[in-house]
Amino acid sequence: MISILRGTVASLGLDHIDIVVGGIGFRVHVTPAFAQGASRDQEMTVFTSMIVREDSMTLYGFESADERDVF
Repeated sequence: MISILRGTVASLGLDHIDIVVGGIGFRVHVTPAFAQGASRDQEMTVFTSMIVREDSMTLYGFESADERDVF
């Protein structure tokens, strides 16, 4: 399970950010407010919850561990 990512924001969308960690890019689904508060080339830490299903593996990102735990 991927629980924390620390890296550089490579790109932003309305409901996701792409963060590069050690040369590997991760797409993390976040709230629109979280995405709007981030900026490209910003170094950040994202607390994540990884959901694995038959047809997908999805990372959801949060600003704090407490937010993630409530999710």
